[in-house]
Amino acid sequence: MIKDSFVDFKYYDEFLGWSKMPSFIEAFIIKNNIKSVFEIGAGANPTISPDVVKRLGISYTVNDMDVEELEKADPIYHKDVLDLCRNDISDTFKNTYDLVFSRMAGEHFYNAKALHANIYKLLSDGGYSVHCFSTLYSFPFLVNKLVPDWLSDKLLALFHPRENYYQNAKFKAYYDMAFGPSKKMIIFFTAQGYAIEKYTGYFGHPYYNSLPVIRSIEKLKARWLVKHPLPVLTSYASIVLQKRIS
Repeated sequence: MIKDSFVDFKYYDEFLGWSKMPSFIEAFIIKNNIKSVFEIGAGANPTISPDVVKRLGISYTVNDMDVEELEKADPIYHKDVLDLCRNDISDTFKNTYDLVFSRMAGEHFYNAKALHANIYKLLSDGGYSVHCFSTLYSFPFLVNKLVPDWLSDKLLALFHPRENYYQNAKFKAYYDMAFGPSKKMIIFFTAQGYAIEKYTGYFGHPYYNSLPVIRSIEKLKARWLVKHPLPVLTSYASIVLQKRIS
């Protein structure tokens, strides 16, 4: 079991990637005196609202490869269509941002090594990289990776229907380096040049609500894993990285 002080394990209802994310990021911006933010995969609905961006007085760039979605975002945001898994970062954008983060996008990155290397270039010295994502070996996400999209859509609709807001928000999931706080993952991020401030794995998920008996078993298993954690079995993870000052 990982014993590093920055590693933690919790039950999934404490996961930062959903409703808790806006308040967490806002507090993080204030605490760390962040002036420039880059959100990956934000599309038309960035995590921080225009009113909060204005109140905080920050520069906020939203990134997405879907130009139409970006055009729907409020004009207060700067807009960027770079594919950070592929495009190399030009000198113009290096050392530009105090915070680069993603919310439920990490499982969709098809080249995590290139992505995090590019984020490192984007960050100013001492800047932060923060991500909340699904992790692979939880059973629902393993199924999501292995079965065809049309079948995973039907299974999702059956076991955990999404709110209307998310009905068109399903994208191909690769789960490249999308795992809980294992030794392998810690080595991966530190090798990129980051210091790990916090790496939290979450056990459990909401996907068996329509099956009460299985849901109860899953809940008991998840609660047990919080006390006796196996990083490979997390369902979600959040990580806070800091670019080492050169």
